[in-house]
Amino acid sequence: MFIQTENTPNPNTVKFLPGKTVMEAGVAEFKSLEEAAVSLLAQKLFGLNGVTGVFYGSDFISVTKDDDADWEALKTLIMAAIMDHAMTGMPLFREGMEPNAAQAEANEDDDELTLQIKELLETRVRPMVAMDGGDIVFDRFEEGIVYLTMRGACAGCPSSTMTLKSGIENMLRHYVPEVLEVRQAV
Repeated sequence: MFIQTENTPNPNTVKFLPGKTVMEAGVAEFKSLEEAAVSLLAQKLFGLNGVTGVFYGSDFISVTKDDDADWEALKTLIMAAIMDHAMTGMPLFREGMEPNAAQAEANEDDDELTLQIKELLETRVRPMVAMDGGDIVFDRFEEGIVYLTMRGACAGCPSSTMTLKSGIENMLRHYVPEVLEVRQAV
């Protein structure tokens, strides 16, 4: 198994590409050892000194470190943990603890504008954000404002505000004139 790495716009997050599918559907994010309890690999990664976040995408694993950890030392340990996990054939999640694959699924209460926004996010934005090792989740649309949550490498990234404002907001306003602004959900 050969694991490639890619830097992301977030200097504290690196994207690890194991050359095979990581998640069949959806994504999973872990921000603490407690959250990682559902995944043996995420637990192992959190056991490495300096790891503060783990994110599984379709074909990648993004790992976030604290400011004091050194990537040169940590990358090797992360790749070894990923390789060891793959070679033992262990499942990614403990039995019965797989996350819900639903992301921006249509809700029966969604109006036409919300459905259009979710479709644009799913088809145009999420693939681009995934290239940077992250994900974006629709929170709500109210009074002309779209609220989104950045995840993985995109959460806490210095350029995430620019991504929301310059990229996503401009695109949504172009296709859906009723969108006045895009904000990070709190």
